[in-house]
Amino acid sequence: MATNPQIRQRSNARHCIFLLSPGNASGVKGQRLLNPDSQSELALRLRESGAPLGEVYESISSLYFRGKLQYAEYFQCPPPGVAGVHVITGAGLMLPETVVSIDQFRRLSAIAIDADNPDYRLPLHRDLCRLREVANSETKVILLGSIATSKYITPLLSVFGEQLFFPRDFVGRGDMSRGSLLLKCYSSGSPLTYLSAADLTLNRKPTKKKLRVA
Repeated sequence: MATNPQIRQRSNARHCIFLLSPGNASGVKGQRLLNPDSQSELALRLRESGAPLGEVYESISSLYFRGKLQYAEYFQCPPPGVAGVHVITGAGLMLPETVVSIDQFRRLSAIAIDADNPDYRLPLHRDLCRLREVANSETKVILLGSIATSKYITPLLSVFGEQLFFPRDFVGRGDMSRGSLLLKCYSSGSPLTYLSAADLTLNRKPTKKKLRVA
C-alpha cells in the first residue's frame, strides 16, 4: 500500500486512517459523466486514458465527497508505509489516486453496496483484513460515511471493532451539511471529534451508555 506524499508529519499524534464511502454514480451528475456523448473534460479523459477514482467521485458528489476527500487527505496520520485514505467500493478498498477507465468505473458502480451482497462484502472483507494486518492495533480507523444502515458499519465493525470511529458531528446531519462541515474543518485546520462506532446504533442514535470520545 502506497504512502501519500502529502501527509503532514505529526510526531505526537495517534495514527489514524480514513475510510470514505463512495459517491453515488446513479445520480444526475454520475449519469451525465457516464453518458457516451458527454464532452466534459473529465468524461473525455475517463473514456480515453482513465482518471483518478477520487477525482471521478468528486465530480459526481462535488460537496460531500470533495469534503470527505480533502478532510481525510489533510488529517490522515497513518503508520509508516500504509496509505491513510481509502475509498470503499464494490471491488473492495481502493486508493483515491487509482486511475480507472470508464468501463472499470461502470463495473464498480454496478455492484450493489449492501452488506448482504457477497459481491460487495467479500472483496471488502478481504481488503479490510489486509489493512488490519499492516496497521497496528492502536491505529484509529475513521469512517467518513453513513451509519444509518448496515452497508458500511457492519463489515467495518466485524474487522476493526473498537478501532473503528465516526465523527460525532455527523450524527443527525445530512450529506450536504456533512460536506460543508468537512470543508470548513479542512480550511480551518481543526479536526472533528470522533466517537467509537461500536457505541453507535445503526439509526445514528447513541446507546444509553456513555460514548467514548477520541
